Amino acid sequence: MNKEEINEQLVERLARLARLQFDAQGKEQIAEDLKKMIGFVDQIVDLDLAEVEPLIHMSEEVNDFRPAEPQPAVSPEDAVKNAPDSEDTFFRVPKVL
Repeated sequence: MNKEEINEQLVERLARLARLQFDAQGKEQIAEDLKKMIGFVDQIVDLDLAEVEPLIHMSEEVNDFRPAEPQPAVSPEDAVKNAPDSEDTFFRVPKVL
């Protein structure tokens, strides 16, 4: 798609697909913005990218997962130790109907 292909019909179609409504001035502004975006993307065609490797990941970082080993569970007494309201080993919460 080039900048010349952006017309009122295209803007109306995109607006309908996006469930947006524009007045005449809004349609003109959207058309101008679309032309600017396409012009920006067209600049990539002019670049010499022969020496550039494709980007697969945003960073070289690798996830370092710890081994999945069983850990001791929290005791019921420790679980409710900091609760605002508890009874024995249970959390006390407001009644919900």
